[in-house]
Amino acid sequence: MQTEKGQSIEDASMQMIEDEIGSHHYNEKEWPIVRRVIHSTADFDFAGKNKIIFHKDAIESAMNALRNGCSIIVDVNGVIGGLNKQNPKDFGNNIVCNISNPKIMELAKKEGKTRSQVSMREAISDIDGGVVAIGNAPTALMEIIQMVKEGIVKPALIIGIPVGFVCAAESKEELSKLEEAPFITNIGRKGGSSSASAIINAIFKLIREKSAS
Repeated sequence: MQTEKGQSIEDASMQMIEDEIGSHHYNEKEWPIVRRVIHSTADFDFAGKNKIIFHKDAIESAMNALRNGCSIIVDVNGVIGGLNKQNPKDFGNNIVCNISNPKIMELAKKEGKTRSQVSMREAISDIDGGVVAIGNAPTALMEIIQMVKEGIVKPALIIGIPVGFVCAAESKEELSKLEEAPFITNIGRKGGSSSASAIINAIFKLIREKSAS
């Protein structure tokens, strides 16, 4: 009963977004992802033209990888908190977040880097072929971009949507120019952990809808 009530509230919220936005430029696979970000943030600015940028292979690549049980690598625990836990359970996806690992703290201090940077380097085996979701740390996103350019990893998808004032917009601009790996990102300072997890939840929903059709 409680689940049905929650679903009806979500459905009503989604309809309100549809009604308020009206026409938009996103395609039939992109829009459910953008709509889910709007739902998680109550920020209609994400519906603007090119506010969320999709690499041409982003959605299909992520759907295939997640369906086949790839790892999901995140920069902070906040992204994990926003995930629908049933999805990784059903599809066998390992969720990796190294930011609080004492070894990471030690290495970061030793190497003069941020914990976010080091945590990405430590997750190489999971990142290669996995889905990376950065919602908070621009330095983590820059590190992933560098790793891809070095040719040591090729993620199935990079979700780069960190929020903030220092390097957030710049890191996303760098990601939008990346040719070596699929990505989903946005323009400007907005973003955050809830946006990153919303994108993953939306992709899982696309997978389930495709399986049911």
